[in-house]
Amino acid sequence: MKRYKDQENLSALKKRILFAFLFALLMVIAPGVRAQNVILNLQGYNKQPYHFGFILGMNIMNFAVKPVENLAQINWTNKQSPDFNVDTTSGYIHVNSITASAAPGFSVGILGNLRLMKHLDLRFIPTLSFGSRMLNYGIEARGLNGTSADSISKFIVPKKVNSTYISFPLLIKYRSWRKGNYGAYFIGGINYSIDLAAAKKIKQDSQTGVIKLKTHDIGAEIGAGFDFYNAYFKLGVEAKMIFGLKNLVINDNTFYSGSINQLHSKVFMLSFTFE
Repeated sequence: MKRYKDQENLSALKKRILFAFLFALLMVIAPGVRAQNVILNLQGYNKQPYHFGFILGMNIMNFAVKPVENLAQINWTNKQSPDFNVDTTSGYIHVNSITASAAPGFSVGILGNLRLMKHLDLRFIPTLSFGSRMLNYGIEARGLNGTSADSISKFIVPKKVNSTYISFPLLIKYRSWRKGNYGAYFIGGINYSIDLAAAKKIKQDSQTGVIKLKTHDIGAEIGAGFDFYNAYFKLGVEAKMIFGLKNLVINDNTFYSGSINQLHSKVFMLSFTFE
């Protein structure tokens, strides 16, 4: 029941984020529609060869999970089931399903922008992101923890995966024509990231029941945003998706990792840039 409540809460959070993004867009467009003589702020800003800034944002981390073939037919032994104990003669433990659920986090970073041509910029944004995700294992077990061999139990085992990413995205920003004191843009590129929490778990060889992930990942980023030209700085509101390209799972001979064929990172980020 708690899992479904968490999903409903996350769905409501996503709706609020989308509403805030659309509201920000409306607040930008409306003054431009009403105003007849707009005073242009930062008129020569986009002609600068380079500039710097910082970002604050929130993220929603998730996984794209691909289980191994014939998952529900695999018998896992006691050694491969670190959190459970089943009767080795007539008992069994099966993993019938694996799903992922997301959770919110936050990000901070610094920004460097290099002007390439009139509407095209190159951006480098080292970012520190904190977040977590959940892997939910649908378990079916017989003879679990000393129960009768005729007793079949079905339940969900949630495993929380905390992540602390240092990422180094290199992005191309395409800006539209400026309309008064606002403008739109598209952004895309690649992202190299290091998961500090994953590196810590890899060293915890003696700890069972911990899902271990690879430390390094490469991702593709794509998104869009709006620039607000204020009197003293430019504010950007940006939404983007980051799709991990590497399989992150480390098989440590437990059913937690052995049940997964492919595990890729997915991150939604809503950020505010101050330049």
